[in-house]
Amino acid sequence: MNGDWLLRGRDGRLCVYLPSGDAVLCRAELGPDGPWEAPRRIGGDQKLRPGLAVGVGADRYAHLVAWRPTGRGQSGLVHSTHYQPRLAPLDWSPVGHPDQKGARTGTPAVAVDAQGRAHLFVRNAAGGLSVRIQKEKGGWEPWRELGAAGLQEEPAAVTGESGLVEAYAAADGVLLHWRQEKPGARPVLGDSVAAAVRPGTLRALATSAGHTTLFFTDDSSGDLCAWRPGGTPGALVAAAGPGPVAAVRCVIAGHDCTLLGQRSAGGRVAFAAYPTEQETAGAWWAESGPALAGDAELALAVDEADRVVAVTLSPSGGRLLLTRRKDEPGLALTAWQEV
Repeated sequence: MNGDWLLRGRDGRLCVYLPSGDAVLCRAELGPDGPWEAPRRIGGDQKLRPGLAVGVGADRYAHLVAWRPTGRGQSGLVHSTHYQPRLAPLDWSPVGHPDQKGARTGTPAVAVDAQGRAHLFVRNAAGGLSVRIQKEKGGWEPWRELGAAGLQEEPAAVTGESGLVEAYAAADGVLLHWRQEKPGARPVLGDSVAAAVRPGTLRALATSAGHTTLFFTDDSSGDLCAWRPGGTPGALVAAAGPGPVAAVRCVIAGHDCTLLGQRSAGGRVAFAAYPTEQETAGAWWAESGPALAGDAELALAVDEADRVVAVTLSPSGGRLLLTRRKDEPGLALTAWQEV
């Protein structure tokens, strides 16, 4: 999954989105602190291919994007909007292919601007980045080619505190950044920086009024690194494990902090926190919970009581585990429980 697949809706309830075979399921809290409803399939009988992308806007509406088969060796992208966790998401609607037609070209990424318009990014057949932007009053703008070549499978998309959308992608030995100059505009390729990026490890987060921060694992050193366009990537801490990190901003002891989570090499969840945008302060991992399956993924969010919530999902085993921050100083967590 690409993006924040644990989200807080307009009604304050948390919702998770779960790939399951050729479908996507959703589960929502029935009330504060649960319990949770049974899984519901999104979009009826529509069959999907692997690679779900999720994004959320300031209106707390969730936008989901996935590939579906359209014929022998052919695929197309589909989009759904989920307005509230307790309501049913809209049916999947087609949004096409960056090359008009063809096979699946990469995992999509989606971000939502201040006006509630979804921005869908995906690698095209030529290895560059393409975008399609939702119109404010319905429908979609045409596909636009954003440039670059030789990109890795999975870009990252994020909405800054300004409400403008940004995207990141990695190619051989380089990181690239695109940013909108005004609402609704096509993002423009700007900064690039030399970096050896481990595929599948990009994660972007809005970290201040003027910046977003990209987290990735350096494939040479194994370090988890942070990059803000205009600067150079810096090592934060040795990566706890091989996969991507989850990231969320929260308040710890009165300070604006960034909390990172990653499945460790030993199989447990590892957490590290540091003052937001102060990577030089350093960060250290602390492990939590039981050992997880090798395909387990992690997501972080903040609930309506401003408590950090972490969930893990193992697609092979179907287990969804959850912990919340306790109402006490520091980052103490409740025992992990199966939802």
